[in-house]
Amino acid sequence: MAMAPTAEALTYYSVAPGQRVNVRSGPGTNYTVVRVLPVGAKVTISCQSPGTTVTGPYGTTNVWDNIGNGEYVSDAYVNTGSDGYIRPRCS
Repeated sequence: MAMAPTAEALTYYSVAPGQRVNVRSGPGTNYTVVRVLPVGAKVTISCQSPGTTVTGPYGTTNVWDNIGNGEYVSDAYVNTGSDGYIRPRCS
């Protein structure tokens, strides 16, 4: 009996404590804010892109995390445990 394929488990990353983080339409501060993550939010990251350099609670980086269709947040506000890329580059 064949096993059904399992979906890759989603990993959730915490947004910096006490921060309401802008979600932008692209990987940079020049993109429009599409929504704001509430304090205590957790996000999944599908891919990452280089963009505007931002300084936040987790350092200074130009890495932007894609958390949904057309939704990006600066990796400086997401606790990924790394200063670099942890997911594939967005195409």
